[in-house]
Amino acid sequence: MVMSEKKSISIVVPMYNEEAVFHTLFRVLEETLSKLDVTYEVICVDDGSRDKTRELLLAKTQQDPRVKAVLLSRNFGKEAAMTAAIDYATGDAVIPIDADLQDPPELIGQMIEKWREGFDVVYAKRVSRMSDTPMKRNTAGLFYRIFNMLSEIPIPENVGDYRLMDRRVVDAIKRLPEKDRFMKGLFCWPGFNNTSIEFERPERLEGETKFNYWKLWNFALNGITSFSSFPVRLGVYLGLIVSAVAFIYGVVIMVKTLFTGVDVPGYASLMIVVLFMGGIQLFFLGLLGEYIGRIYKEVKNRPIYMVDKALGFDGKSV
Repeated sequence: MVMSEKKSISIVVPMYNEEAVFHTLFRVLEETLSKLDVTYEVICVDDGSRDKTRELLLAKTQQDPRVKAVLLSRNFGKEAAMTAAIDYATGDAVIPIDADLQDPPELIGQMIEKWREGFDVVYAKRVSRMSDTPMKRNTAGLFYRIFNMLSEIPIPENVGDYRLMDRRVVDAIKRLPEKDRFMKGLFCWPGFNNTSIEFERPERLEGETKFNYWKLWNFALNGITSFSSFPVRLGVYLGLIVSAVAFIYGVVIMVKTLFTGVDVPGYASLMIVVLFMGGIQLFFLGLLGEYIGRIYKEVKNRPIYMVDKALGFDGKSV
């Protein structure tokens, strides 16, 4: 079905210490959105910023009724901030975008065109990752290959959070209750009719990334354990393989002893086997602990985020 009537769009922006890019972000957003045949709101979620982001948001909501702000009570992380932004969004379609403008707002018009053609999800796919460091390019590629090999729900490669989602997709995502949020996977889980547009990601204008390699590693681990139980199942397969090898080796030793007598076992080979098996056991104990920890979080059922203030909704502070 082709949409022709005027629709409303919610631009959702998680923010953490975005003072350096704040004014540029809103200038570019306003220039882009004013050219489109839609009504829009911009919902910004301050994730416990330590700079002047919160004060700038307070002023912006007073100047422009289309800008709304959700101020979290502390830093909960980007995935929680994204969840809050989506919970507060009211548009017929929702578009998450990063505040650093590495997600070009100029693509929003193309996304809306595809949406009007009948697509429920239109995601922005990077043509290349040449703006990243070689190490980040290689590790990102490795992550996508491993994730899509293990997960029952594949995610498109070189695609971030930047996408347009129809209201029915957003409503489906809001029904997903897990506490450990891997939004790339959650965005793909509902399915629906989707397509992509390609773009070259520009360099960061101001500020610096909030993700170091340790955070990226934890992010990748969270994604894999959120959408696949194969790592735990791998312990069963590995255990069967090691047991089979041990049985065959035991038969060989028994036959050798019967025909050639008892020899003195080597200390080095014994230590290698002991350390290898100990390492395997500790690895899978840690892996089981990761899954048990996730169950523990779900059982406690704590909220994903806490709101300090919500500004600009219904024309007043909440």
